[in-house]
Amino acid sequence: MRDIEEIDKLIKETLSEEEAKFYEELDEQNVFQMVGGLFKGKNKWIMLLMNVITLVFFVLFIYCVVQFFKTEVTKEMIKWAAGAVIFLLGVSMLKVFAWMQMDKNALLREIKRLEIQLSSISGRLKE
Repeated sequence: MRDIEEIDKLIKETLSEEEAKFYEELDEQNVFQMVGGLFKGKNKWIMLLMNVITLVFFVLFIYCVVQFFKTEVTKEMIKWAAGAVIFLLGVSMLKVFAWMQMDKNALLREIKRLEIQLSSISGRLKE
Protein backbone atom coordinates (compact mmCIF):
# COMPACT_ATOMS: atom_id res chain seq x y z
CA MET A 1 0.00 0.00 0.00
CA ARG A 2 2.86 2.37 0.75
CA ASP A 3 4.20 2.00 -2.78
CA ILE A 4 0.86 3.00 -4.27
CA GLU A 5 0.63 6.03 -1.99
CA GLU A 6 4.18 7.05 -2.90
CA ILE A 7 3.43 6.66 -6.61
CA ASP A 8 0.25 8.74 -6.24
CA LYS A 9 2.24 11.43 -4.41
CA LEU A 10 4.88 11.44 -7.13
CA ILE A 11 2.24 11.73 -9.85
CA LYS A 12 0.49 14.60 -8.06
CA GLU A 13 3.78 16.48 -7.81
CA THR A 14 4.23 16.36 -11.58
CA LEU A 15 0.68 17.45 -12.36
CA SER A 16 -0.60 20.99 -12.53
CA GLU A 17 -3.07 22.10 -9.87
CA GLU A 18 -6.05 21.54 -12.18
CA GLU A 19 -4.83 18.11 -13.26
CA ALA A 20 -4.16 17.11 -9.64
CA LYS A 21 -7.72 18.07 -8.68
CA PHE A 22 -9.08 15.98 -11.57
CA TYR A 23 -6.83 13.09 -10.54
CA GLU A 24 -8.26 13.22 -7.00
CA GLU A 25 -11.80 12.96 -8.36
CA LEU A 26 -10.85 9.70 -10.09
CA ASP A 27 -10.01 7.97 -6.80
CA GLU A 28 -11.65 4.65 -5.90
CA GLN A 29 -15.32 4.81 -4.97
CA ASN A 30 -17.35 2.79 -2.52
CA VAL A 31 -20.51 0.98 -3.62
CA PHE A 32 -22.85 3.87 -2.76
CA GLN A 33 -20.76 6.31 -4.80
CA MET A 34 -20.75 3.87 -7.72
CA VAL A 35 -24.55 3.54 -7.56
CA GLY A 36 -24.84 7.32 -7.48
CA GLY A 37 -22.54 7.49 -10.48
CA LEU A 38 -25.07 5.51 -12.50
CA PHE A 39 -27.41 8.48 -12.43
CA LYS A 40 -24.90 10.95 -13.84
CA GLY A 41 -23.95 11.55 -17.42
CA LYS A 42 -25.67 10.98 -20.72
CA ASN A 43 -27.40 7.72 -19.82
CA LYS A 44 -29.01 8.68 -16.52
CA TRP A 45 -32.45 8.58 -18.14
CA ILE A 46 -32.04 4.92 -19.10
CA MET A 47 -30.94 4.03 -15.56
CA LEU A 48 -34.01 5.80 -14.16
CA LEU A 49 -36.18 3.89 -16.63
CA MET A 50 -34.50 0.60 -15.72
CA ASN A 51 -35.09 1.22 -12.02
CA VAL A 52 -38.76 2.00 -12.60
CA ILE A 53 -39.11 -1.18 -14.65
CA THR A 54 -37.28 -3.14 -11.93
CA LEU A 55 -39.70 -1.81 -9.32
CA VAL A 56 -42.70 -2.73 -11.49
CA PHE A 57 -41.31 -6.24 -12.06
CA PHE A 58 -40.72 -6.68 -8.34
CA VAL A 59 -44.27 -5.60 -7.48
CA LEU A 60 -45.61 -8.01 -10.11
CA PHE A 61 -43.39 -10.78 -8.66
CA ILE A 62 -44.86 -10.17 -5.18
CA TYR A 63 -48.38 -10.17 -6.66
CA CYS A 64 -47.73 -13.52 -8.39
CA VAL A 65 -46.37 -15.04 -5.17
CA VAL A 66 -49.41 -13.88 -3.19
CA GLN A 67 -51.78 -15.25 -5.84
CA PHE A 68 -49.82 -18.52 -5.88
CA PHE A 69 -50.45 -19.05 -2.17
CA LYS A 70 -54.11 -17.99 -2.43
CA THR A 71 -55.12 -20.52 -5.06
CA GLU A 72 -55.69 -24.21 -4.54
CA VAL A 73 -55.98 -25.28 -8.18
CA THR A 74 -52.77 -26.88 -9.45
CA LYS A 75 -53.03 -25.45 -12.96
CA GLU A 76 -53.37 -21.91 -11.59
CA MET A 77 -50.50 -22.50 -9.17
CA ILE A 78 -48.26 -23.40 -12.11
CA LYS A 79 -49.31 -20.23 -13.98
CA TRP A 80 -48.66 -17.98 -10.96
CA ALA A 81 -45.34 -19.70 -10.25
CA ALA A 82 -44.26 -19.26 -13.88
CA GLY A 83 -45.20 -15.57 -13.70
CA ALA A 84 -43.23 -15.17 -10.47
CA VAL A 85 -40.16 -16.82 -12.00
CA ILE A 86 -40.36 -14.67 -15.14
CA PHE A 87 -40.65 -11.42 -13.16
CA LEU A 88 -37.86 -12.44 -10.79
CA LEU A 89 -35.64 -13.20 -13.79
CA GLY A 90 -36.48 -9.76 -15.17
CA VAL A 91 -35.46 -8.10 -11.91
CA SER A 92 -32.24 -10.11 -11.86
CA MET A 93 -31.33 -9.24 -15.44
CA LEU A 94 -31.92 -5.54 -14.85
CA LYS A 95 -29.75 -5.65 -11.73
CA VAL A 96 -26.97 -7.37 -13.69
CA PHE A 97 -27.23 -4.57 -16.26
CA ALA A 98 -26.78 -1.98 -13.51
CA TRP A 99 -23.76 -3.81 -12.07
CA MET A 100 -22.20 -3.98 -15.54
CA GLN A 101 -22.65 -0.23 -15.90
CA MET A 102 -20.96 0.33 -12.53
CA ASP A 103 -18.07 -1.87 -13.66
CA LYS A 104 -17.83 0.06 -16.93
CA ASN A 105 -17.67 3.35 -15.03
CA ALA A 106 -14.92 2.00 -12.76
CA LEU A 107 -12.91 0.87 -15.80
CA LEU A 108 -13.30 4.26 -17.46
CA ARG A 109 -12.13 5.95 -14.27
CA GLU A 110 -9.01 3.75 -14.19
CA ILE A 111 -8.31 4.40 -17.87
CA LYS A 112 -8.48 8.14 -17.19
CA ARG A 113 -6.06 7.72 -14.29
CA LEU A 114 -3.67 5.88 -16.60
CA GLU A 115 -3.96 8.61 -19.22
CA ILE A 116 -3.05 11.23 -16.63
CA GLN A 117 -0.13 9.15 -15.45
CA LEU A 118 1.12 8.71 -19.02
CA SER A 119 0.85 12.41 -19.75
CA SER A 120 2.69 13.12 -16.51
CA ILE A 121 5.50 10.72 -17.43
CA SER A 122 5.76 12.04 -20.99
CA GLY A 123 5.96 15.59 -19.60
CA ARG A 124 8.81 14.53 -17.36
CA LEU A 125 10.67 12.86 -20.22
CA LYS A 126 10.48 16.00 -22.36
CA GLU A 127 12.23 18.00 -19.62
